[in-house]
Amino acid sequence: MTANQHVGPEDTAARVALWRAVHVQADPPPHVLADEIGLRLVDPGDGWRDRGDMHPQGTSRYRASVVARARFVEDLVVEQASRGVDQYVVLGAGLDTFAQRRPEVASRLRVFEVDQPGPQAWKRQRLVELGFGIPDWLRLVPVDFEVEGAWWDGLTAAGLDPDRPAVVASTGVSMYLTEEANTDTLRRLAALAPGSTLAMTFQPPLDLLEEGDRAGRLAVEKAARASGTPFLSFFAPSEMVALARDAGFKDARHVSAAMLNERYFADRADGLRTSNGEEFVVATT
Repeated sequence: MTANQHVGPEDTAARVALWRAVHVQADPPPHVLADEIGLRLVDPGDGWRDRGDMHPQGTSRYRASVVARARFVEDLVVEQASRGVDQYVVLGAGLDTFAQRRPEVASRLRVFEVDQPGPQAWKRQRLVELGFGIPDWLRLVPVDFEVEGAWWDGLTAAGLDPDRPAVVASTGVSMYLTEEANTDTLRRLAALAPGSTLAMTFQPPLDLLEEGDRAGRLAVEKAARASGTPFLSFFAPSEMVALARDAGFKDARHVSAAMLNERYFADRADGLRTSNGEEFVVATT
C-alpha cells in the first residue's frame, strides 16, 4: 500500500496524539500541553491505555519529548503572530491540533497543514465529524512527499505567499528523509521572505544520546524499519546548524533537549524529562 492509498492516520501520528493525551491523563499538573483532541480524532476504543506503548512509566521520556516539541512550536507561533507574522506552515502535520486548540490565535493566521493525501483526507473527515469543520483560514494541503518539490508547489497553490514572512514547523520528519531531501527542504524554506522562522527537529547519532536513551532509540528504529519507514538521517547539532546556514538562512541556532527541560520541566516533582533523542534547529531568514 502506498502512502497515497493509506486510509487513516499513520501509526506514528496516532501514537504521538495518544501520548499527548496520556500526558494530560497520567502526569500531574502543570501540563506542558493540554491536548486530548488528538485522542478524539484517533478514537482508539476502550483499553487503549493498556497498550504497551502507552505505559506511563515506560514511555515517559518519549511523551515528554512529544509535548515539549509541540509546546515549543506553539510558543514560537504565538510569539511571531504577536509581531505580525500571519502565515503558519506545518510540514508533515499528522494529527496536529493547534488549529482546534488555539483558534483565538490560529484564526488570525493562515494555517497550512501539509501531509500525505490519504491520512489527510481521513483527518479532514474526522474534523467534520467531530464538529470542528475546516474554517477558511485552515488550508489542508495534500502532497506526495516522494515527488520532488510537490510540497512547495502544493503550498503555493493553496495560497502561501512566499513574499510575506511565515513560521514553518517540521517536527518528527527529518529522520525519514535523506540528507539530500533535507537539504532541498532547507534551501526552499530559506527563500521565504525575510523575517520567516523555521523550527525543525532532528535526531542526533546514537553516540550522542544519553546512555539511558540509546536502547529506546534502537527499538524505535527497529519498529520504523519493520513498518516500512526506516530512519535515514541523523545529524549532530553542529551539522544541522551548518546545513541550515549553508542553505541560505541568515541565522540558525541549536535548541537542545536540556534547554527544553529547563524551560518546561524544571522543578517537577514527578521527574518528567525529555530525552535528547530529538532536538531543534531554529533558523531565520
